Amino acid sequence: MRLSRYFMPIARETPKEAEIVSHRLMLRTGMIRQEAAGIYAWLPLGLRVLTKISAIVREEQNRAGAIEVLMPTIQSADLWRESGRYEDYGKEMLRIKDRHDREMLYGPTNEEMITEIFRAYVRSYKDLPLNLYHIQWKFRDEVRPRFGVMRSREFLMKDAYSFDLDAAGSRRSYNKMFVAYLRTFARLGLTAIPMVADTGPIGGDLSHEFIILASTGESEVYCHKDFLSFAPPPADIAFDDADAMQAVVNKWTSLYAATSEKHDAAAFGALDPALQVSARGIEVGHIFYFGTKYSLPMKAVVNGPDGKEHAVHMGSYGIGPSRLAAALIEAGHDEAGIIWPDAVAPFAVGLANLKVGDSATDGACARIYSALGKAGVDVLYDDRDERPGAKFATMDLIGLPNQVIVGPKSLGEGKVEIKNRRSGARELISVEDAIVRFGGAA
Repeated sequence: MRLSRYFMPIARETPKEAEIVSHRLMLRTGMIRQEAAGIYAWLPLGLRVLTKISAIVREEQNRAGAIEVLMPTIQSADLWRESGRYEDYGKEMLRIKDRHDREMLYGPTNEEMITEIFRAYVRSYKDLPLNLYHIQWKFRDEVRPRFGVMRSREFLMKDAYSFDLDAAGSRRSYNKMFVAYLRTFARLGLTAIPMVADTGPIGGDLSHEFIILASTGESEVYCHKDFLSFAPPPADIAFDDADAMQAVVNKWTSLYAATSEKHDAAAFGALDPALQVSARGIEVGHIFYFGTKYSLPMKAVVNGPDGKEHAVHMGSYGIGPSRLAAALIEAGHDEAGIIWPDAVAPFAVGLANLKVGDSATDGACARIYSALGKAGVDVLYDDRDERPGAKFATMDLIGLPNQVIVGPKSLGEGKVEIKNRRSGARELISVEDAIVRFGGAA
């Protein structure tokens, strides 16, 4: 993509309304634009990041055996009355009526709807276990939306729902999602620590929040230091191996980890002080087992091996890709701007032409741009007639992990400069080597 033809409205000044770094940088880089309190438009740069995050989430859900569907954002109030949650949910639910005066709502979550879908089609235990997920926009009318997309009213959510014959089967499904979440966050370059959590309005008696440590986190969390060096589950882990799943869960729940709501000061204080970590944390995922909370009132039953009807046991599993975009910035930034992990950077390579109109720099940039494009590498080519300092600042601000800088001086020696955004390391290499370095064919 040529920057001269791209829509990336960078703000020169830091927005005054932004309280935390991710909100400031997302507005400054033109990733998002606020349209109403807690409601944002995702502009091209932000949408590229959001799409890449969602792709990783989707890949790991599929790997774990979940099956993708897509449910509507507008739901019937009648479904929520069946479960008993319509009156209980509170003002966070946006209640509306259609032109026929039917009571509807903008879905804050989808337990009721997925249960209705399940009961319409599944009759036998032989069709279990089943895990259905979607990636869809949600709305919760937060009393005080703040921190940009970190706590917005409209947000993108991956929510999965598992169905099993009994509690033991449901626990196996829970473990699969537990492991899938560890893998998802590791692929995003994050160390997410699972912490026992309150179930809130979702219900149930087993729940974990996945927390990343960040100085601008919303809440105080406490954990054992060894979590910070735990290796994530490998890519080839067998999700159908119940023992392997349980072993991973056992490892990641073997040490102390708690949010402020679940904090046990005495248990934490018993740890060696050198192993105590007290920090701020950001929730990036939440999983729940809630048994028959929805299947009993909504009559979601299957015929069991004993010939009798059984209310299925359920769990739900949420990750917010839109929230993750902000969390990644909170975890990765410096004074110059964003430091994206390679996996979700809006562009893999930033190509800066320091003397637009010069035949040598124009030719070298065209060659690099064409070769990497043919290889499927996302390149943002800064071909604007701007001073070099502005181009350097833009590349650093938007966080492109790899930068290729083409100037007449280095090119006179047959070289271009390569810069790594995260480490700041620079080196001079040939045009051919630069193409090969980033995945092209010289």
